[in-house]
Amino acid sequence: QICSGGFLVDAPFSPQRVSELAKMDGAIILSTDGNRIARANVHLVPDPTVPTSETGTRHRTAERVARSLDVPVVSASEEMGVINVYAGGLKRQLQEVGRLLDRANQALQTLERYKARLDDAIHNLTALEIEDVVTVRDVVTVVQRGEMVARIADEIETMIIELGVDARLLRLQLDEIYTDIDEEVDLVVADYLPPHRHVEDTLAEMARLRDDDVLDARMALSTMHLGDAGLDDETAPRGLRLLRRVSKLSPEVASSIVDRFGGLARLQRVTIDDLVAVDGVDADIAQSVKETLARVTEDAILGQYS
Repeated sequence: QICSGGFLVDAPFSPQRVSELAKMDGAIILSTDGNRIARANVHLVPDPTVPTSETGTRHRTAERVARSLDVPVVSASEEMGVINVYAGGLKRQLQEVGRLLDRANQALQTLERYKARLDDAIHNLTALEIEDVVTVRDVVTVVQRGEMVARIADEIETMIIELGVDARLLRLQLDEIYTDIDEEVDLVVADYLPPHRHVEDTLAEMARLRDDDVLDARMALSTMHLGDAGLDDETAPRGLRLLRRVSKLSPEVASSIVDRFGGLARLQRVTIDDLVAVDGVDADIAQSVKETLARVTEDAILGQYS
């Protein structure tokens, strides 16, 4: 029995009600879904043997309750100007809204810069793929920058959750900047991984690296498991990423095309009749594939002189 005393409220949750009830010393208990206020002015008596890293009585109690019941607990100290959220063994100290908005806006600016660098790396990789002169370093650069962009976006996402309704504009800005990045990086990885590796495993390994290690090209390369390949060794794409630009082509049929022709270099030379011989490819799709690859080639050539 952790709770004692207090009184029954059983009213819909609202910030105004919580603000009024918080003027009393006891805890406020919400329903499991957080939509109703169950009780107020409750005295919490958790097991004193439950470990806690806090020093203040209120925060020690909150952390012990969170560990004991596996429920989120919010503890506010007006005197110290501190609001902590505990969940299981985790703790997060909430920040003042204005300061958090400033941090989030700075992070958005950083995200835009890293996104621009990622776009440059992807455009460069596309041009090199068309010329069939890709090195492992070119691929690793895209994966590195994609991971850094993902980490910054995750940090902003956490701030958006903490800000709640104050983050509506931030949400729109983040969604605009971060559109389709994950899919593009996934396809780059899929284009170069050996057959026995899965994209998800490689990206999970990359996500476990420290920031300094992500920026280390050799450490980033190790997550792709390309055997003895060095950063300056030549490599070649399967062609999945560029085929994804064909609107009529399903991922399954794109994989069948790649499996049939073995890579982008050969795929650029095939005829419409060759493509139609692949299961799931009709004349219209084959024509779209040829036109898309021709357009990508033209864009890559023009990009070199722009």
